[in-house]
Amino acid sequence: MPGSVTVSIVTFNSRRYIRRCLESLFEQTLRPAAVVVVDNASLDGTRLILGEFRDKIRLIQNERNVGFAAGQNQAITASRSEWVLTLNPDTLLKPRFLEKLVSAGEQDRKTGTICGKLLRIGQDFEPLPERRIDSAGIYFVPNLRHFDRGWNEPDDGRFSRPEWVFGASAAAALYRREMIRDVSLTGAFFDPDFFAYREDADVAWRAQLMGWQCLYTPEAVGYHVRGIVPGSRRPNPPVLNMHSVKNRFLMRINNLTGDLLQRHWWPILSRDLLIAGGCLLSEPSSLPAFWRLARCVPKAIDKRRQIMRRRRVSDEYLASWFQPEPSAQPAAAYALR
Repeated sequence: MPGSVTVSIVTFNSRRYIRRCLESLFEQTLRPAAVVVVDNASLDGTRLILGEFRDKIRLIQNERNVGFAAGQNQAITASRSEWVLTLNPDTLLKPRFLEKLVSAGEQDRKTGTICGKLLRIGQDFEPLPERRIDSAGIYFVPNLRHFDRGWNEPDDGRFSRPEWVFGASAAAALYRREMIRDVSLTGAFFDPDFFAYREDADVAWRAQLMGWQCLYTPEAVGYHVRGIVPGSRRPNPPVLNMHSVKNRFLMRINNLTGDLLQRHWWPILSRDLLIAGGCLLSEPSSLPAFWRLARCVPKAIDKRRQIMRRRRVSDEYLASWFQPEPSAQPAAAYALR
């Protein structure tokens, strides 16, 4: 279905946000071909709200929380459209968000992922005193940490032009079906062993290795509440901090090339020692990450073999994305419309 979009949403106790999110979705100038919502055994009344939209959505109800990654895979598998928009329930989209993303993506078939400008918004979707960026794509630094580009910076025009970026936050990312098929491993787009957190960065890295590009287009504007705030771990649920630790290493097993390790071994090792020490001394609830990681290693090694066999980019190209400062490249060929 040329130009068609399936919107994929995973909910887990999302009653506070999901109604407003869906309402903004059904006000889009480009109407989605399908909206698939996967509910991970919510207990807070989320399913009652989803029932109000039963004529407009396809609802998949899991009996347990299978995680964000596996839930998104369920929705993606259940759809056939040319594009898939992964959407968090704590987002609001401006009416032309989908239209602008698809328009940008259709200008070049090498573009596998498109992201817009996400702005911060209050916990109850109330406007903040100053417009600030939530995400304008994601980037990596040499110690293999990844961040949302522009996080908490003023929306003052510095992110006003189309740019190539490393990847997109899955809070609101548009993926080309052709790319999804190309980079999936044993039929899974997001790695289900991640459960939740960092799965979008893993996909971005894998897609870059296989030659797919990610475009940031500033005319697609949305708002994101964001439950996990960068640099602030203590307020987070311990289980998410644990998955964050596990997934940092799992993502590396999947994707890290020998060249990148040789270039950046010292900042990588320094960060690893800091994480291990932090788990031992101040965050023991994250220590199970290491035995969970050990259980995932055999499958991760097999995934790594698949990825490296399908790699299509040079060491130099990949290294250009792992810089001390946020990396982006001008996309002059993309006209704002």
